[in-house]
Amino acid sequence: MNTTAAMIGLYMLIQIGVGLWASRFVKSVKDYNLAGQNIGIGFAMFSLFATWFGAETIMGSAAAVAEEGLSGSRADPFGYTICLLLMGMFVAYELRRRDYTTIGDFFRDRFSGNIERLAVAVMLPTSLFWAATQLLAFGQIISVVTDFTLHQALIAATIMIVIYTFTGGLLADIFNDFIQGVVLIIGLFLLLYFVIDHAGGVSAAVSSIQPHQLNFVGKDETLLSSFDGWLVPVLGSLVAQEAMSRLLSTRSASAARTACFMGGGLYLIMGVIPVIIALVGTHFNFDLSHRDEFMPDLARNILPPWVFIIFVGALMSAILSTVDSTLLTFSTLAANNLIFPVWKRSTDKQRLLLSRCLTVATGLLALGIAASGSDIYSLAELSSSFGSAGLLVAFFCGMWLKRGGVFSASAALITGIIMSLSTRYIFELEAPFITSLLVATLIYFAASFVETRSLKEKTV
Repeated sequence: MNTTAAMIGLYMLIQIGVGLWASRFVKSVKDYNLAGQNIGIGFAMFSLFATWFGAETIMGSAAAVAEEGLSGSRADPFGYTICLLLMGMFVAYELRRRDYTTIGDFFRDRFSGNIERLAVAVMLPTSLFWAATQLLAFGQIISVVTDFTLHQALIAATIMIVIYTFTGGLLADIFNDFIQGVVLIIGLFLLLYFVIDHAGGVSAAVSSIQPHQLNFVGKDETLLSSFDGWLVPVLGSLVAQEAMSRLLSTRSASAARTACFMGGGLYLIMGVIPVIIALVGTHFNFDLSHRDEFMPDLARNILPPWVFIIFVGALMSAILSTVDSTLLTFSTLAANNLIFPVWKRSTDKQRLLLSRCLTVATGLLALGIAASGSDIYSLAELSSSFGSAGLLVAFFCGMWLKRGGVFSASAALITGIIMSLSTRYIFELEAPFITSLLVATLIYFAASFVETRSLKEKTV
C-alpha cells in the first residue's frame, strides 16, 4: 500500500470515528434527522457550503471549463451561488419558522397527504442521482491515485459513508462537513498556488487565458439555450432537501437565513478557484486522460507528493460532504413522509432504527446507479432537473399564493415529471427547463381556475 492510499484509509477512519462519537447524542428520530435543531450559524454555514460543494464543482465543472471556458462554469460556482442566495431570501426563513422536518411536510400542510407523497416521490430520485454522482467521482479519484479499481473504490466508499451516517445521522454529517470543509479549502488553495507557480507567476497565468475562454455562451449555443442552462442550477435546486436539512437543523429561522447567505458567499469564493485552475491548467503540456479526471491528473502532474495527498483529501472531502447528505435526505424523506404516516403505532425507537436501515438501503441503491452511470456532469444535471420544474411551481405558488389546491399542485407536479423526461429523451428542445417551468406554471393556474370555478358552483 502506498502513502497516498494509507492516508486515504486514515482519513476515512476519522470520518467513521466522528460518526461513532456523534451517535452518543442521537436518542430520537429528531436527533438523527435534524441534529436536535441545535446547530449554530457557523456550523450550519460551513455544512451548507460543504454539502453544496461536491464532485461536480471540482471535477465536473473544472473539466467543463477546461474544454468550454466560462460557459462550462455557469452551474458551478455562479448558478448554485445564486441559488443559495435565493434560498436564503425566499425559502429558509419560512420553512424553519414553521418547524418542519422536510419539505414534504409543507406540501402536506398546504395541500394534502397525497400531494406530500407525490412531491416526495419526485424528490427521492433526485437524491439518488446526486448520491450516485458523488460516489462515481469518489471512485474515479481513488482509482487514479491507488491500485483500486473503480468498482472496488465505489464499494469501499459506500461502506464508509454508510457507517458514519448510519451511526451519527445529521450531527455526524455536520461535524464531518466542518472537517471536510477545512481540508477542502486548504487543498484548493495549495493547488491554485502550484498551478500559478507552474505557469510562471500571476502575470503569466493570467496572460495564458485566451479571450474565447471568457465567454459565458458556448461556441454552438444560442442565448436561449444558454439562459436555460443557467436556470437549471439557479432554480432547479432551490427546494433541495439536502440543503434544507441543514437550515431546518438550526436554532432559529433567522439563523437559517443568515447561514444560507454566508454559505453562498463562501461557496462563491471557493468555487471560483477550480474555474481559475481549469482556465490556466488547460494550457499545460500534459497528457490528460478522461474528462472527469482532469483535476486529479493535473494535480498529480504538478504537485509535490505531500501536497498531492492533501489535495486528494480535499477532493474526498468535497465528495463525502455531499454524498452523506443525500443518503440521509433519502432516508428522511422516505421515513418521515411515506412510512411514518402509515406506521402510526410505531415507537420513536422503532422509527429511529427504520431511518438508519433506510440509510443503508439508500447507499446500496446509489452504489448500483454509480456503478452503471454515465459521466459526473451528466448525472449532476439530471439530478438538478428531474421533475424540479413542477416541484418548484407547486412549492412557490403554494407558499406565496392562496390560489390553488390539491388538483393544481398534483397537475403541476405530474407535468414537471412528464416534461423533464420528454424534453430530455424525446424532444430536442432548445430550452427544455424553461419550457418545463412555463408549462407547469400554466397548468397550475389553469387547474386552480377550474378548482375555483368548481368551488363557486358548489357554493351556489
